Amino acid sequence: MQVLTSPQTVLVWAIAAAAIAGVIFRPRKWPEAVWACAGAALLVLFGSVSPMSAIGAIGKGTNVYLFLTGMMLLAELARLKGVFDWLAALAVRASKGSHARLFTLVYCVGVLVTVFLSNDATAVVLTPAVYAAVKRARAHPLTYLFICAFVANAASFVLPISNPANLIVYGKTLPPLGPWLRTFLLPSIFSIAATYAALRWASRGNVSGTVNDRSCSTTQILSVEGKRAASGIAASAVALILASAFGLNLGLPACAVAIVSVLIATRFRWSALRDVTAGVAWSVLPLVAGLFILVEGLNRAGSLAAISHSLRVFESMPRPTGELAAAFGIAALSNLVNNLPAGLLAGSAIQAVQIAPRIRDSVLIGVNLGPNLSVTGSLATVLWLIALRREGVEMSPWQFLKLGATVMPPALILATLALSWAAR
Repeated sequence: MQVLTSPQTVLVWAIAAAAIAGVIFRPRKWPEAVWACAGAALLVLFGSVSPMSAIGAIGKGTNVYLFLTGMMLLAELARLKGVFDWLAALAVRASKGSHARLFTLVYCVGVLVTVFLSNDATAVVLTPAVYAAVKRARAHPLTYLFICAFVANAASFVLPISNPANLIVYGKTLPPLGPWLRTFLLPSIFSIAATYAALRWASRGNVSGTVNDRSCSTTQILSVEGKRAASGIAASAVALILASAFGLNLGLPACAVAIVSVLIATRFRWSALRDVTAGVAWSVLPLVAGLFILVEGLNRAGSLAAISHSLRVFESMPRPTGELAAAFGIAALSNLVNNLPAGLLAGSAIQAVQIAPRIRDSVLIGVNLGPNLSVTGSLATVLWLIALRREGVEMSPWQFLKLGATVMPPALILATLALSWAAR
């Protein structure tokens, strides 16, 4: 790997910091992908990353692009055919007039969507459906919208398919489903339960009283096309679980099954296919590609060596101190630069050096759960903010941080301790 001089190193960090800030804060309201790709282009322009290395960095994300494409197609199909609206309406009706019960039901729906359709689907598609449902129920919107953001990260390591970051951290060494569940099922249970308890406690003042009776009596009927879409989603979940069980790459199966599901649900009608593809946030793909190039530049600027050294230090610590240090260390990095670049950096370091599995697995938990501290933490949270803006809902980063400081630390501690205990 090319070793950069000190001025080049400073330049790389400056460009990367500016690009990531652009992704998070969106100056001039330009799309996130513009800033990531602009940063990547500057690295190539100034010679910090060669054109061939940039192409190679983009190529490393092929599995992630395919996986994201499949999940986004399924999520948009479900949105257009009313699957998520139907689920949200079912939750309102099943609440039987109780705000507290509605809170729990929305959380459970969020867990299911995250586990089987990825955390990005929860952020992008479930968020507007929940907003419509709770608005109809005359409930406090942000109380339930926060569920979509926090559960998207809390439940994102139940399965390998639950978060694209899982594919990034493990790369080609992604374990099959059986070993994955033996490692992460118990920590996931603690993560989901602790996040629920903290959110429920923090929202206790907004979940008292009764739900609007009119909304509870409303019957949401799933159309024939909606049933086809739901069946396609179920088939996709089964296919991905089987692919994971056999240790196969998840990108191609996710994309292939999603395309087949869309074709079946739309009956090959061009107008319906156009509606599905038009609603997909395709800009996520160049955003991820740009981040891969930024990470390549950061690796050349010494981040790979620094993170590798830190992982070695964590590995030398006694249990569970080492696991907690690794989880909170990568969580802090994720909240500074977003968990996608942090996961890419950590994944590169893990694949470059031999790290004890307990430290590697703690890093994955930190990448998934740590971003629940702030709005800058994860791609899913950024997408959630975009969904809120589309609904005209305003939420300050400080508001999220105050809640995140209550919700994230206990969940991360308990999940990491559960991982350490299960690994003994």
